[in-house]
Amino acid sequence: MTLTYDDVLTARAAIADATLLTPTVPATRLSLQLGIDLHLKLENLQHTNAFKARGALAKLLSLTDEERSAGVIACSAGNHAQGVAYHATRLGITSVIVMPHGTPFNKIKRTQDFGATVELHGKTFEEAMEATREMMARDGLVLIHPFDDPIVVAGQGTVACEMLEQEPDLDVIVVPIGGGGLIAGIATAAKAIKPEVQVIGAQAELFDAVKSAIDGTAPHFKGASLAEGIAVKAPSPANVEVIRRRVDRIASVTEEQIEAAVFDLLSHEKIVAEGAAGAGLAVVQKLAGELQGKKVGLVVCGGNIDSRILSTLILRGLVRDGRIARLTFEIDDTPGQLAVISRMIGEAGANVVEVIHQRMFQSVALKQAELEVVIEARDKLHVQEIVAGLHAEGFSLTTDLD
Repeated sequence: MTLTYDDVLTARAAIADATLLTPTVPATRLSLQLGIDLHLKLENLQHTNAFKARGALAKLLSLTDEERSAGVIACSAGNHAQGVAYHATRLGITSVIVMPHGTPFNKIKRTQDFGATVELHGKTFEEAMEATREMMARDGLVLIHPFDDPIVVAGQGTVACEMLEQEPDLDVIVVPIGGGGLIAGIATAAKAIKPEVQVIGAQAELFDAVKSAIDGTAPHFKGASLAEGIAVKAPSPANVEVIRRRVDRIASVTEEQIEAAVFDLLSHEKIVAEGAAGAGLAVVQKLAGELQGKKVGLVVCGGNIDSRILSTLILRGLVRDGRIARLTFEIDDTPGQLAVISRMIGEAGANVVEVIHQRMFQSVALKQAELEVVIEARDKLHVQEIVAGLHAEGFSLTTDLD
């Protein structure tokens, strides 16, 4: 693949009327925490809530009349699928989308709502891609590849053009990496516009194919990642070569760091982001010491996170922050103990969310009971104050903070 800045400019002109010029906004609270000037490119505000609509549209607009009549097929974990489905339907082109089993339900439904026929095949993107090629050959459909196509990659590169127009003094741009299309396009455009800008890639440790290819190490493929949109085992070799030449650095982050970053975007900046975007912020947080004083742009590449996963993630984040805590008591099995504990918690300014009281199992003595109280507090310090007060009244208890 030979990708040039002119290709990106051609794609930008082609898709301008049908894609949103998404804002690049200051992340004030995160900037104060991290000691950097962080700005967020909100691609989660695109029509399909992800940057993928750019490359998909660029490719669809390049098709001949004969190819449009034949219909298109794409393989995607969700965001590319929605981009293809939305713009194909808008252009009057029939589309088939192949997704691996386990794709979040919200992504399947939204793809269908945009007018595509969805087929589920395989457990991984690679297995789904194999089925896609078989269907393409059988039914004469035109493949719209999510990242291994220079026109698609050029479309994704338009993100950098907008970012550097909106914030021309960016020192660093951080980009999540899956198949490599987004960062290859962004690096090509960014280095042409501002050669001194640093481009940093972000990967999940569980799927670090591009980082391992650049570093010359064995990749890590294991488990399911919250960042399923970038959980790619076989990135495009052409993209890897562009990354090798034009990307300054790639860093990987753990699932715990990704989860915490998604929560931070929501709680601090009120931005709903999916795991792939969380990986980007997690890398910014990991490298914050090296980025002190710099103006950093982060591509919030998508916001299509399953609502059930998001609800669990929020609760887990509140637990991490100490705003929800579990107190486990061993109490004498006598009347009034729960009332005293509840009163003390309330007087301390916390709220009782849940109570579990058991005496049947043999984890406690016969004349004692185990009491588990889940409370809502201001923060960890508040929980510690409550626990200290309960200890002072003679209660024996432990918390998740211990």
